[in-house]
Amino acid sequence: MLLHELALARAAVDDDAPALITPEGTWSRRDLRSAVEDLARAAATLAPPGGRIAIVSDSRPEVVALLLAIPAAGRVAVPLNTRLTPEEMAAQLTVAAVEAVVGSAEELGRLAPVLGGVDTVRTVVGLDPGAGDISLSALAAAPALPSSRRPGAATDPAWIIFTSGTTGRAKGAVLTAASLGAAVATTAVSRPLAADDVYLYPFPLHHVSAYNVLHALSRRRPVVLPTRFDTGVIAALAARHGVTVVSLAPTMLRMLLDHREKAPDPASVFAALRTITYGAAPMPPGLLAEADAAFGAEFAQGYGMTELSGNAVFLSPDDHRRGLAGDERMLAAAGRPGPGVELRITGVDGRVLPPGEAGEVRVRAAQVCAGYWDDPEATAAAMVDGWLRTGDIGVLDDDQLLTIVDRAKDIIVTGGENVASREVEDVIGRHPLVGRVAVIGIPDDHWGEAVCAVVVVRAGAEHDPTTTAADIRARAGTGLARFKVPKRVVFVDELPVNAGGKVVKAELRRRVAADAARHPDGG
Repeated sequence: MLLHELALARAAVDDDAPALITPEGTWSRRDLRSAVEDLARAAATLAPPGGRIAIVSDSRPEVVALLLAIPAAGRVAVPLNTRLTPEEMAAQLTVAAVEAVVGSAEELGRLAPVLGGVDTVRTVVGLDPGAGDISLSALAAAPALPSSRRPGAATDPAWIIFTSGTTGRAKGAVLTAASLGAAVATTAVSRPLAADDVYLYPFPLHHVSAYNVLHALSRRRPVVLPTRFDTGVIAALAARHGVTVVSLAPTMLRMLLDHREKAPDPASVFAALRTITYGAAPMPPGLLAEADAAFGAEFAQGYGMTELSGNAVFLSPDDHRRGLAGDERMLAAAGRPGPGVELRITGVDGRVLPPGEAGEVRVRAAQVCAGYWDDPEATAAAMVDGWLRTGDIGVLDDDQLLTIVDRAKDIIVTGGENVASREVEDVIGRHPLVGRVAVIGIPDDHWGEAVCAVVVVRAGAEHDPTTTAADIRARAGTGLARFKVPKRVVFVDELPVNAGGKVVKAELRRRVAADAARHPDGG
């Protein structure tokens, strides 16, 4: 089954049912089907079979249609993170050898100065009037070339979503209709939607969490789709359309609680809400308890990653009730594997460890991605004997309850975005007065985690006026997206290292936490 078939399977009476609800209006399932058909014809004119077509835009129905239509035409969709710098996006376009870029006027304007350096891009298509070489609407209305359309296959690449790795180099995870369909299937069982649910999706559509949109559409449930995350707009949409289920990162939940507290009638904010699903970062227990008191909704957690095409491990509403009643083990856990998902914990030598011992989490499931685009070495390192090496350190109990205790990849999850420590370290390390730097994630009530740079300055530079936290942040900001720039900079005399000279980041996090307790205003 291809993605458009999964999301838009026909039913006798559902053509007029709402599919996508936005601040501007509603697309019915018939509207979405028609758009997918037109845009699949357009995609076939932009790239040859198997060619890559990038999408760079805020959230809108056309982007959902493109994510379904491009694979339907036998091409590959490459949604780009609009929070990246133009240079970072250009690097991903180059890695994927993208042949066409479809985007909003705002994002195409940002990309314009760097697109000339991407040799493979031949066509720029605008979602808005006047943007790009040609408009998407004109392209969709043009007749198809006689032999340009080739139906995709479920095992063909459907989406390439870039993810950060240990080296900080962008890697494109190749998701297929089969892997995304498997993720939807396990979610449908582990975190089902009711027949009358209305689902609100507040994340960007370039994120792997967009598989939740596929899940809702496949269950014939309407998706409320704000253009971007804005608490006022989201609260108004939820009230107008009776939203019952919402997915949130911890920082989003914090912002919605703050909005509710200031509302004239707090009880009216998300009054119909029944379920809050979350993931992307650990949920602080205090925030969970506050949301429980405010909304009275059930909670469900999903643990996953781009390479898993979505979530594979789930913490149920019952588990959350136990946690909120005092079972701390539940609130610290990631959850249990969904149907069709196998977990194992391994040591550094690959040996399977018994329950209760900490080691690397490995996953075997149909929802594992097909590898990394044009990167056989990274694929071989991540996929071992059919098992995905997640890079996370966890413990699996006798009852298959998984708890994540550390991230071996040193990935920081801030505001739902992944930041590779190595990438930030490389940029800050180019500061002429920095001798050594280590970047870690520290707990943050607003962002879930905050990027923190721990810096050792070069000998003799301690009193240089440019060696300040503000200067370090400015240096980072010249080459990194804003969400990657450290929110806290700590200066130390030396970094804790092991016998091999590697920074012991667990110890560093402990020291920084102690320093933060003594100096809450930061560096």
